[in-house]
Amino acid sequence: MEKLNIAGRLIDEGELPYIVAEIGANHNGDMELCRRLIDAAKDCGVDAVKFQSWSKASLISKAEYARNTKYGNGNGQPTLEESVRKYQLTPDRHQEVAAYCHKLKLVFFSSVFSRKEVDLLESLSVPAYKVASMDINHLPLLQYLAETRKPLIVSTGLATLGEIERALDVLRRNGSGPVALLHCVSIYPSPPEMVNLENISTLRRAFNVQVGYSDHSLGTAIPLAAVALGATIIEKHFTLDKTLSGWDHAISADPAEMQYLVREARHVQQALGSAVRTINEAQLEKRKAFRRRLVVTHELKKGERLTEKDVEFKRPGTGISPDELRYALGRVLNRNVESDEELSWADFA
Repeated sequence: MEKLNIAGRLIDEGELPYIVAEIGANHNGDMELCRRLIDAAKDCGVDAVKFQSWSKASLISKAEYARNTKYGNGNGQPTLEESVRKYQLTPDRHQEVAAYCHKLKLVFFSSVFSRKEVDLLESLSVPAYKVASMDINHLPLLQYLAETRKPLIVSTGLATLGEIERALDVLRRNGSGPVALLHCVSIYPSPPEMVNLENISTLRRAFNVQVGYSDHSLGTAIPLAAVALGATIIEKHFTLDKTLSGWDHAISADPAEMQYLVREARHVQQALGSAVRTINEAQLEKRKAFRRRLVVTHELKKGERLTEKDVEFKRPGTGISPDELRYALGRVLNRNVESDEELSWADFA
């Protein structure tokens, strides 16, 4: 199975999970808020911050804008066009974000929605690209991304296995860099019964690629469970305040949750360990205190033969163990022993 290498950080089974703080459009078009989000993500210990590279022209058709679609109940809510205009990252803002992340030594990359935005991000030397779930059937865009030869992380929300297979085929036929898939449910928020984390192993078996999880659930339990199931990448929306107005703040992790997710995801991955059954030195030492050894239930005289009614087993486990009883029964004692006294092999003639 192919590894991904993003700015020197390996993504592979056995490596710590690669944690991506999805800032997306949670900057709300406010660059001061954007910088604060990047700072907070850095403090949480994430491996990368990810944005969304679209513009008013590249994302939605003029006819859809004309239908005046609103996000919310319509009472004072902006139109779709107003929201997109406000939340888009202009080329100048892309450059500002990239420079700020570079200054902090924090990996920056983005989901791209058109060839023009691929070209913009190429000019900023991003180390990887994200393909949003909505674009897994955008074969011309996939072909163009493949030609960058950079690692690609592809979300699979909304897609059938056949569509995923076709997308991977297009990428590979066009010489793409290494590809990882993200299991994803494109419902915001995703209720637990809809998440189907077992799809992580399904995607790994079906396509033999790195598989991660793009989370839209509330809290941290489900992405941590994804790590336990072998997800090598975790992507989680990130905000400073879940109550902020905007598209994704309510389903995002705040700094406390993201910090917890980063820490515990790494603990979970470390705890997975190896499928090979071994007893380490610490456990072997612990046996001596926790297991049991043979003691006698009453006083016995030298020359008596040991019978089953003469014995029981108590801590510590430093002498004749319960699974060795058959070798002790019928043996002749070579000394007098008191009630509850420990026996060793040297006590037999």
